[in-house]
Amino acid sequence: MNKRQKIYWWCQICGWLFFIIINLVFFQLSTKTPLNYILFYLLQLPIGISLTHVYRFFILKWSILTYKIIYQILVIVLSSIVLSVLFFFTNITTGLLFSIPLNKIVSLASVEVIINNTIPFIFWSLIYFGFHYLQNYKRTEIQNLRWEASSKDIELNKLKSQLNPHFMFNSMNSIRALIDEDPGKAKEAVTKLSNILRNTLLMNKNKEILLEEELSIVKDYLDLEHIRYEERLQYNFEVEPESLKIKVPPLIVQTQVENAIKHGISKLSKGGKVSVTSHIKNNNLSIEIKNTGTIGLEKPETGFGLVNSKQRLDLLYGAKASIEITNTDQEEVLVRINIPLSNKNQ
Repeated sequence: MNKRQKIYWWCQICGWLFFIIINLVFFQLSTKTPLNYILFYLLQLPIGISLTHVYRFFILKWSILTYKIIYQILVIVLSSIVLSVLFFFTNITTGLLFSIPLNKIVSLASVEVIINNTIPFIFWSLIYFGFHYLQNYKRTEIQNLRWEASSKDIELNKLKSQLNPHFMFNSMNSIRALIDEDPGKAKEAVTKLSNILRNTLLMNKNKEILLEEELSIVKDYLDLEHIRYEERLQYNFEVEPESLKIKVPPLIVQTQVENAIKHGISKLSKGGKVSVTSHIKNNNLSIEIKNTGTIGLEKPETGFGLVNSKQRLDLLYGAKASIEITNTDQEEVLVRINIPLSNKNQ
């Protein structure tokens, strides 16, 4: 039995015991209580626990805790009335077992008393639902804290791995070579590098961005790398227009494109091609990044890029999202990202 179950059973026993003691005390003030009446009241302890435990079973089975607040309130009120009526008829049965006259039991459990008996059941429901509300609030708060911590970690690691001195050195050299040869192109390259830097620094301000914005960053990055690799790097985009307005985690595509160049194109003397496609299927956004090359022995799937992407997808969408890397053949690597479409995405 775990800690939460222990708390639940202790609350059940103590709560119902308190209710019975209160009833006995007030009943004792009005008349001398025979032993069979005391036993009758004490038997309400397992009865009350049993009824509320069955009630809890149906709450969990029907996932009532996930309902809107207004429906939860309606469930609490109706369930409390039903439980009070069941408590009434159970008291009649147990009263007869202890030789308590039926007319006294019925008089004790009049309509007014039935209504009064809904109070402990409503009180029980408020405690149970309130506890889970606080638990869910705490869980959400922890998830938000995890996301904030992850975002900061992503930003720092992206600045180190993506915009490291080696990358900056090569980019600036490529731009410098263009200054005399093609000043206009050099100016454009500086602008693209500036866009990449700005978007990377601001990425932690949003949990999601439009795919259209993400692909704009990717295109700037590929244009900049094309200056470096020239004809060794070819790329293309095949994007469904409907998918451009879907929200995705920042740099989720760009990270995989960077891996494609680092682990694929850069190691091939003849270079290769990177392609990015996206489409909507079965209420999911599917993004595919293909590049010339093989996964090989370096196992990029264990590197920062893919591990980080898996973590962010899990934090945002849970088990419904996925990212996987495979060799489609001996000359092509495929990374497939699946993101579920939520109401806010549609």
